[in-house]
Amino acid sequence: MLTGELRSKIDGVWNAFWAGGIANPLEVIEQITYLLFMRGLDEAHTREENKANRLKKPMARRIFPEGKDGLGKGKGVAYEELRWSRLKNQDPATMFELVSEHVFPFLRDMADANSAHATHMKGARFTIPTPALLAKVVDLLAEIPMDDRDTKGDLYEYMLSKIASAGQNGQFRTPRHIIALMVEMMAPGPKDVIVDPACGTCGFLVAAGEYLRDIHPKLFHDVASRDHFNEEMFHGFDFDGTMLRIGSMNMTLHGVDNPDIRYKDSLAQEHAGDEGRYSLILANPPFAGSLDYETTAKDLLAVVKTKKTELLFMALFIKLLKPGGRAAVIVPDGVLFGSSTAHKEIRRMLVEDHKLDGIVKLPSGVFRPYAGVSTAIVLFTKTDDGGTDQVWFYDLQADGFSLDDKRNALLPAEKIGPRAKLDGEEQEKNNLPDIAARWKQRSASERERPRTAQSFCVPKAEIAAAGYDLSINRYKEVVHESTEHRPPKDIIGELKALEQEIADGLDELEAML
Repeated sequence: MLTGELRSKIDGVWNAFWAGGIANPLEVIEQITYLLFMRGLDEAHTREENKANRLKKPMARRIFPEGKDGLGKGKGVAYEELRWSRLKNQDPATMFELVSEHVFPFLRDMADANSAHATHMKGARFTIPTPALLAKVVDLLAEIPMDDRDTKGDLYEYMLSKIASAGQNGQFRTPRHIIALMVEMMAPGPKDVIVDPACGTCGFLVAAGEYLRDIHPKLFHDVASRDHFNEEMFHGFDFDGTMLRIGSMNMTLHGVDNPDIRYKDSLAQEHAGDEGRYSLILANPPFAGSLDYETTAKDLLAVVKTKKTELLFMALFIKLLKPGGRAAVIVPDGVLFGSSTAHKEIRRMLVEDHKLDGIVKLPSGVFRPYAGVSTAIVLFTKTDDGGTDQVWFYDLQADGFSLDDKRNALLPAEKIGPRAKLDGEEQEKNNLPDIAARWKQRSASERERPRTAQSFCVPKAEIAAAGYDLSINRYKEVVHESTEHRPPKDIIGELKALEQEIADGLDELEAML
């Protein structure tokens, strides 16, 4: 966990950026990401040096070449001077010149050379406006123990949370506790191959990695499992270069060495090479509206003929999964009950051609203050030959936060999320642990629950008869409490008695006068 002192320092740097004229929270994090990347390069180079010294052999891989870069006035600067360990000890003016005139061109050159270290550094721009601000940020980052994965991961997550609190880019961030719930329900295993086709800052992939560290710590004892975790397990696509840089750094800081985070317009590009490749999808893709048929991938249109992005993403999820693969994805409510041919066809495919496991109805306040749209988590397994028996529904009513624009926590931090230990009253403020527990019983005791309960199961035949409508309100039964009213004559008699009592009181008062 971050200390209060470290949080206040980050807040101070954040405020300094704003005072310096950088008001876009994504740009702030992007600049800090570059500096963290520079520090990471230096630490990787130092590890190579130490290895070469131990083995008494030349360095197998030099990140910072020998010689000078040939840039700037004079004959350039030695690459050694561009290392973080040298830069952080320079005076602010010298540091500023080195970073702007030499380090950033070096980062872009690495990207052009297709270095594994610099995949997403193409187009890197240095926009920190003053030497004083640069020195302040470098001092902060120099104090953070980067050998502690938890600390550096928490640092980055804290900064990413500021994207949401700052306002205009909050749509990039799915609440962490909702991500944790979806990961808990899917329970990733050491052999899974996980993808988020609209990865943003890689929140789902990071949470899946942390889950595996907690639940399957022994996977790091085996070389093959460890290599799979670092190089084959995590895949993320996005078409925003800033998101790719931030997401890639987020994965690195959470201890995933070489994740596959790459540029891909998931709805516009064909999916040869990715089709049927993944065993688990975790996603909350952007639902922007409509695309032209001309700009939409033809292999998706072959699944469902539509211009609606939410339906195209559902087609994409089905296409990317291998048979037996699972998905937990957030969709707008319209997907569950929309009446168009394409809406009905997607739902029919989930129920008839694959195995629809469950629907979790989310309250409309989950994504406030950025969007008040009603959404749901759809959970399904790709089978290609059906398998839907009963569909499990859960009506989430409280997620631990107020459902207004402020989204204030209703419980202490340790009582938020799907693994929290709660008493009866606390469960009414946070349904997530109840969801995780009941999800595991969906093929057992949950089938006996009445339709009036918060969770229940609905047979496939009933869903098919309802035109594959998946909205929970279609199947939920509401109990109307019968209220016994007193007979009107009794009430009138009581009113007359009161009226007589008032009249007698007034007569008594008048006699006193």
